[in-house]
Amino acid sequence: MPRSEPTLTVFRNQTFRMLWIATLASNFGGLVQAVGAAWMMTALTSSQSMVALVQASVTLPIMVFSLAAGVFADNYNRRKIMIVAQSFMLLVSVTLAILAYKELLSAPLLLAFTFLIGCGTALHNPSWQASVGDIVTRDELPAAVSVNSMGFNMMRSIGPAAGGMIVAIAGAAAAFAVNALSYVAIIAALFNWRPAMPPRSLPPEPLGPAFAAGLRYVAMSPNLIRVILRGFLFGLAAVAIQALLPLVVRDHLHGGAFDYGLLLGCFGLGAVFGALGNAQFRARFQSEHITRIGFLGFAASSAVLALSDSIVICAIAMLFAGICWVISLSLFNVTMQLSTPRWVVGRVLALYQTGVFGGMAGGSWLWGTLAETFDLRFALLFAAAMLVIGAGVGLLAPLPNSEYLDLAPLNRFKEPYLRLDLRQRSGPIMILVDYDIAQENIPDFLALMSERRRIRIRDGAQQWSLLRDLENPDIWTETYHVPTWVEYVRHNERRTQADRDVTDRLIALHKGEEPVRVHRMIERQTVSMHDDTPLR
Repeated sequence: MPRSEPTLTVFRNQTFRMLWIATLASNFGGLVQAVGAAWMMTALTSSQSMVALVQASVTLPIMVFSLAAGVFADNYNRRKIMIVAQSFMLLVSVTLAILAYKELLSAPLLLAFTFLIGCGTALHNPSWQASVGDIVTRDELPAAVSVNSMGFNMMRSIGPAAGGMIVAIAGAAAAFAVNALSYVAIIAALFNWRPAMPPRSLPPEPLGPAFAAGLRYVAMSPNLIRVILRGFLFGLAAVAIQALLPLVVRDHLHGGAFDYGLLLGCFGLGAVFGALGNAQFRARFQSEHITRIGFLGFAASSAVLALSDSIVICAIAMLFAGICWVISLSLFNVTMQLSTPRWVVGRVLALYQTGVFGGMAGGSWLWGTLAETFDLRFALLFAAAMLVIGAGVGLLAPLPNSEYLDLAPLNRFKEPYLRLDLRQRSGPIMILVDYDIAQENIPDFLALMSERRRIRIRDGAQQWSLLRDLENPDIWTETYHVPTWVEYVRHNERRTQADRDVTDRLIALHKGEEPVRVHRMIERQTVSMHDDTPLR
């Protein structure tokens, strides 16, 4: 278990502190913009599903484009990627403010602009999330994730209320202009940040294989799949409150933009409390127990919003919803980061975000449709029921407790001297590893080989198999393929300290006088494609 640093001590890190403060300004502007867009949509259309789609238009591009952004984060300069993303969102926000000021926006056009802002967010997020692990130490990572959540939700306490006031006083165009200005601080901070770039011995992965590597890593990591599944279920059901809150304020509470901002502020204040208490939660409860608290607490809040017409009671419900929101999502995020090596962390976080925001995008449409087809209370109660089901999923697939996995590179591999003149793209390469195993050790050997297979495939091996010599049954040969020599080197450099135990135990079972022998072969066609001689 990683040593958990007190939450606020992470601010001793100057780089993290500078970027965190700049991110506060950006988050403030984004929340002001969200209030302006949601409230403007209620003025542009009476359709409840169109109002709910404002939330979906921001989250959908995060679901669709996050994996590509994760590939970029793992292969290119993350700082430059974030500068491009923030500059793009600045340009879109300025254009949106101008069109709103000139009263040229329609409901579809408003959705298109919020979608573009979501695209910028999708590009930015994996690079920022992956960079946190580069800026702070592993022990500080849980505190850094909590502090990031706290910063965003501090702005939830201020931004929505401020956004409601700005919209009420100056209109939605002013809210969009405030958002445009908010990007300046983080762009400046990113230009001032000069991260140390570790030297790369290998070229960046091509886009297609990099996609496949990220998907493969998650597919061969059962614990990561469980986290993504629970994140998806939580996002799907919990987004009902955010998607339908403008309608709750307008139709149930008969309030205005300020009341809407006030309730969002209570949600943000609760999230701040949750972030500050995260270290204590992790110390006292198992991960699955924290997750169930988050699901069930949010379900209760959704039910209260469905049944109450009191703004005070709804404000209290939003406070508790904020606590449950941040303890759940920060736990998911920390678990993903602590369970993933640096070479693939951008893609893994992108897949996690795809799951969470995919759930949120689908949920925004679902709850808006249910509210329009039946009524608002039915949609909120249905969401509460789904959250209860999400808590129950943990009985079948509980989240793992946070384990300390040393995911630093193992660094045992040394590229062998080759007598053939190979280029990095030469291939395909076939690897054979010979083991001499005593009869009494075969059950242990096969159990270790099952884990070895998972690790090999996770790190890029293809066509893995285990062979036994018919004439000498003590000889076992592990075989697999990689497409090129550079992929073979990359495959070996992905091995982590956490994988060392499997390798060491396999070597200990080998009884031969010679070390385990590795054959590295390049495939060559032995029969000419133009040879017309029939095969016999």
